[in-house]
Amino acid sequence: MQSREEHHDVVVVGGGLAGVSAAVAAARLGSSVALVTNRPVLGGNSSSEIRVWVVGATAHGTQRFARETGIMGELFLENQYRNPQGNAVYWDQVVLDLVRAEPNVHLHLNTDVRTVQTTDDDGATRITSVTGWTMGSELETTFTAPVFLDCTGDGLVGALAGASYRIGREGRDEYGEEWAPEQPDDELLGSSIFFSTHDTGRPEKFVPPSIAVDLAATPILANRAITTGDNGCNYWWIEWGGELDTVTENERIRDELWGVVYGVWDHIKNSGSFDADTLTLDWVGAIPGKREYRRFVGDHTLTQQDLLSQRTFPDTVAYGGWSIDLHPVEGVYAETPGAQQRYTDGTYDIPFRSLYSADVANLLFAGRNVSASHVAFGSTRVMATCATQGQAAGTAAHLVARHGTTPRELGTDHVAMLQQTLLREDAPLVGVRAVDGADLVQRARISASSELTALDTTPWTTDDTFVLDRDVAVVLPADPALGAFALRTVADEATELTIELWTTGKPQNYAPIEHVSTHTATVGAGTGDALVDLAFRPDEPCNAVVVVRRAPGVRLVLTDGHPYGVLALRARTADDEQFDDHIPEESDQPVTDWEARALRGRSFAFTAAGTSDAWRASRVADGYQRPFGGPHMWSSAAGDGSAALTLDWDDPVDVHEVRIVWNDDVDADLINLHHHRTHWDAVPTLARDYRIEACVDGSWQELATVTDNRHRHRVHDVAPTRTASLRVVVTATNGSPFVTASAVTVR
Repeated sequence: MQSREEHHDVVVVGGGLAGVSAAVAAARLGSSVALVTNRPVLGGNSSSEIRVWVVGATAHGTQRFARETGIMGELFLENQYRNPQGNAVYWDQVVLDLVRAEPNVHLHLNTDVRTVQTTDDDGATRITSVTGWTMGSELETTFTAPVFLDCTGDGLVGALAGASYRIGREGRDEYGEEWAPEQPDDELLGSSIFFSTHDTGRPEKFVPPSIAVDLAATPILANRAITTGDNGCNYWWIEWGGELDTVTENERIRDELWGVVYGVWDHIKNSGSFDADTLTLDWVGAIPGKREYRRFVGDHTLTQQDLLSQRTFPDTVAYGGWSIDLHPVEGVYAETPGAQQRYTDGTYDIPFRSLYSADVANLLFAGRNVSASHVAFGSTRVMATCATQGQAAGTAAHLVARHGTTPRELGTDHVAMLQQTLLREDAPLVGVRAVDGADLVQRARISASSELTALDTTPWTTDDTFVLDRDVAVVLPADPALGAFALRTVADEATELTIELWTTGKPQNYAPIEHVSTHTATVGAGTGDALVDLAFRPDEPCNAVVVVRRAPGVRLVLTDGHPYGVLALRARTADDEQFDDHIPEESDQPVTDWEARALRGRSFAFTAAGTSDAWRASRVADGYQRPFGGPHMWSSAAGDGSAALTLDWDDPVDVHEVRIVWNDDVDADLINLHHHRTHWDAVPTLARDYRIEACVDGSWQELATVTDNRHRHRVHDVAPTRTASLRVVVTATNGSPFVTASAVTVR
């Protein structure tokens, strides 16, 4: 046995996506980081050991323009390129390569932290060190640092340090949460084990092991849908242990879940109800994927009301959008559906005060152990959301170590510094403007070879039509106003259409929330246009929603393209297939009452009169790096084969760095272990080939050239150059007819 000590600026314990994001965030800013995890692979529940889908704010496409950027976004894009088939083992390597690319991260796999040392100077508890045992190496390592992050999921480090935490459900009176039980209890969300199969093309028998559960003796067959085409996380409902302590009873929970898995497979193979003769099992998980255990107490506890009201927090550092997703404590044996879900109207803020301990002065946390009630945790627990928390907490840890402060002092006195540091790294913040006094773009005149100024989808008109047997809607930017609106129709006979104008309530929403006006349009027989004057000029640019009510005998002409930020929706009807057979869909939820999946990439053919300012070149300097009440990006005109964005200064400036945030279509739902396949490996809206040029002595000189780009956030350290003009020239995208960029900064 060997013992050693390591000192770092930041110690992160836990190698799931929250811990990985925290470690990489701090390391990129210059901190020396120890990333310590007790597993042989990174990724936590998403790894090949457990194989849970990485889902987040997009909620399988239910929320719009909500996909995470920052470090989680990098993982999504890289996995999409390297691993479009969703291979769990390949995903492990995508995550590992991200960490190994950072020289400031010191990775310790298979290292289980069991001891935490603290001091209580001046009445404040502080962690001084954690000690871990590396299995297989007989190595004990003590890690010291000024700041620690507990990203373990179970919250062991914080618990050993004496941090306050909760286990179980709060009573309804504590926070006034409608979904909380009348009285507090110790019940939790259960754990899951998954399996995968493949078709060998020849008969394969299955002899069930002794632990296999007889499904006929359980409520499973009556309450859960079993199909041969499902694998892995499609069986998320194989869940159990919510009535137990999910840590101390982990072995018992594993054995019961194994019994259910083999019982399900026995039913598929041997009941005679399925065409499964040539199917065989190729993997069964050995580690339960835990959903819930300790939740730490921070200076703010997120609640159901915070999420559903989309409360704006001045210290927001991350966001979520997954539904409040609570499961019956009986798990797979429940007589009720496998989940109860309630969606917010759009994304919601996660404040920094929920990411640090209320009583351990140098402890931050991220992941499923953050400061949230059980009900709010039902949404914040999903892994892409955990990763956004991790990037925020890791960035904060770097600033705490660098400035010799505490997380609470940082959040109280310097939250703007934290937010601006996050934005400079393209971290996922919604509704926070980047303000950078050193950014030379703020002093430049910005122009482009072309700008998209027309709200018009008719150039992409097809022969396809949409039968208006339900309400439909179009989300589009009102910037600065909306006037005459013409919608292409095909009618069996002359009739009238009811067309309404709505707003989205909050800038991050994309469904009709607040009614503005109602109009009637006369439609002639055959092909024509339904014309109304919306007469809408908001106080500031925003997204508007044009709702078209159902009309028998009328069809709307469809397009196969549209400007970025335009979104077609259709109202859900009782006859529509549910997205998940195990979850009854509640009504009166705007994001599920109006769904966009069926019309993704398409729109209705329409023309809005006038000129739109939504895609002006100047948008790259407005401080918003993702859609928020409008696209907030420059878009070229369609088909501009060599689109250029140009910056001109009155006096020469010294340039050494150019940062570009390209549009990576945050409305596209990406996932690591795919339940769906896209037809592309690189996001089509991304610029593929481009160059950065500076005008020096009257001629353009190349500072950087990029080919085959598939990334959103590109930082170009260029040779120091003095110039009065700089331009970015894009010669190809990854498929889009538009060149689109969200932000450009120059130093």
